[in-house]
Amino acid sequence: MDSMTQIATATLFMASLGVLLAGMLAYANRRLYVWEDPRIGEVEGLLPNANCGACGSPGCHPFAEQLVAGEVEPSRCTVNSSDMNQAIADFLGVDLGTTEKRVARLACAGGSHVSYVRANYSGLKSCNAAALVAGGGKGCTWACLGLGDCGVACDFDAISFNRFSLPVVDNELCTACGDCVDVCPKDLFSLQPIGRQLWVACNNRDDMDESESHCEVACTACARCVSDSPEGLIAIRDNLAVIDYEKNQLASRVAIERCPTGAIVWFDDRKGALRGVEAKRISRREPAPRMEPLPRA
Repeated sequence: MDSMTQIATATLFMASLGVLLAGMLAYANRRLYVWEDPRIGEVEGLLPNANCGACGSPGCHPFAEQLVAGEVEPSRCTVNSSDMNQAIADFLGVDLGTTEKRVARLACAGGSHVSYVRANYSGLKSCNAAALVAGGGKGCTWACLGLGDCGVACDFDAISFNRFSLPVVDNELCTACGDCVDVCPKDLFSLQPIGRQLWVACNNRDDMDESESHCEVACTACARCVSDSPEGLIAIRDNLAVIDYEKNQLASRVAIERCPTGAIVWFDDRKGALRGVEAKRISRREPAPRMEPLPRA
């Protein structure tokens, strides 16, 4: 067989193979094709494509599928602008709906100037790493360690740190994605509707004497907030004030005014977390002194 014949045979074989494979792909496409509403792609294009999960869906595409199916309202996406959500509602011919924005809240105010340490941690700058070494070194075992894991985990730059190594959440940038909730080894972050202005900025469950020896702004379970609030709004459980947000409509700044440590605060839209008038004033700007070692038995 001469070379020209070999080339022709090879070419014919490859062409036949290509036709056969194309036919098989066409057949498979026909048999396995799953129809998708073209509106899903249109709606996804109007979403922020942040895939943050704030809407309750794992990403923008499945959320677009739910929108087109009429299972959710456009306002569920709290990351999108109101104009874009309205555009989605107009495109689908549905109501915009009303969904209250959620933000991450930190149940701790124990910055380095008010929270005492029992041991100096020296190692990888990570809360999760420090938590593995005797809880991180702070006297309060529930305290924020302030080493920045939540800030690193936040893809939206919504978390910064103040001069006392305490996370500060920017409500405008927060998408309630929950990454800070997942990464915090002390379980101090939670996602809360922004309308919940009354907040206990503490998670210490020790008794009064113990909590005060660890942190100057810890909840001491004195129950003044309970006495000053409508019945059932606040209760003391495990030495900590707990708010019943089913009764959030009863909440007011009255509850914070007599808190001696300022552990219970009121979130103001412009001023941030406000403490009560009787809360002890904190003047220290340097790190709190180290706790004295426990006496040997």
